[in-house]
Amino acid sequence: MTAKMAQYGIAAVFLLLGGWALFAPASVIELAVTPEYRDSAYLTTFTMACFGSQAVLFGIMALVLEWHACAFLVFAAALLPFFWFNYHFHYVEPVLTSIGMLDFAGNVTMLVLALLGWRAAKQAEASA
Repeated sequence: MTAKMAQYGIAAVFLLLGGWALFAPASVIELAVTPEYRDSAYLTTFTMACFGSQAVLFGIMALVLEWHACAFLVFAAALLPFFWFNYHFHYVEPVLTSIGMLDFAGNVTMLVLALLGWRAAKQAEASA
């Protein structure tokens, strides 16, 4: 796997999940949030769409920027608190449904891709 392929994979996770939240926020709330925490208020839907727009923005940037080894490593480290978030809001305070745990699956995917991208970029930088 090349660093660019890893970067594109990370972008795909942001674009897919972020696009879902941006273009179908009510669907995300209905499927990913447990009934006890579900809210159909306008501000809730608006906030979910804003969350999605931020993810789409990052996904686009991940497509167009050139990541060096350090960027992959920093991104991998920055993902770590999100694993606590997924654990806490699924098991401790059950806000996320099993479908909501697609966020966890995306985080695992991006962590693996970040580490593979780091290794590939590090090798490419060493040989340049």
